[in-house]
Amino acid sequence: MRLVLASASPRRVDLLAQIGIIADQVDPAHIDETPLKNELPRQLALRLAVGKAQAVYAHHEGSLVVGADTVVGVGRRSLPKAADADEARRYLSLLSGRRHHVYGGLCVVDTKGTLHTRLIDTAVKFKRLSVEEIDDYIASGEWEGKAGAYAIQGRGGAFVEKIIGSYTNVVGLSLYETNNILNGLGYRSVKG
Repeated sequence: MRLVLASASPRRVDLLAQIGIIADQVDPAHIDETPLKNELPRQLALRLAVGKAQAVYAHHEGSLVVGADTVVGVGRRSLPKAADADEARRYLSLLSGRRHHVYGGLCVVDTKGTLHTRLIDTAVKFKRLSVEEIDDYIASGEWEGKAGAYAIQGRGGAFVEKIIGSYTNVVGLSLYETNNILNGLGYRSVKG
């Protein structure tokens, strides 16, 4: 059974490798990730995961296709990847001293084209950040390409006071949910 990962994220590739899953092919989906009007963060995460998986499955029919998306939500507001340092600074200031949610949308399209979806919700509490801490983090460049402008698996982990839920979801892909879906579909090929 071929496995295709519909993602350009090196973090997702690394996460899967941690549990012995090596995709036969990595084929990033190119879809519009703009939130719809009044779309909640949790809805956005799941819609994008499904969209990515379906777009890639169209080129790999008969394969298992894994699509995922991570959205940081503060209330009804989504914090996607920051466009620049100023936006990253605004995101971190907003997250400072607050609890937020990291929504992981997951969609596996099986060999017959059936969708298997999950929405993973992880609550994360940030400590209160000083201006200096935010400036230093922005200067590190680690925020680039990260939902919510931080990486829990890097220097951003020092900001996390508490986490309730899946750590790997915050990194970019819930290994527990992904492994369960794949096992349920008969995917047991461990490579590497």
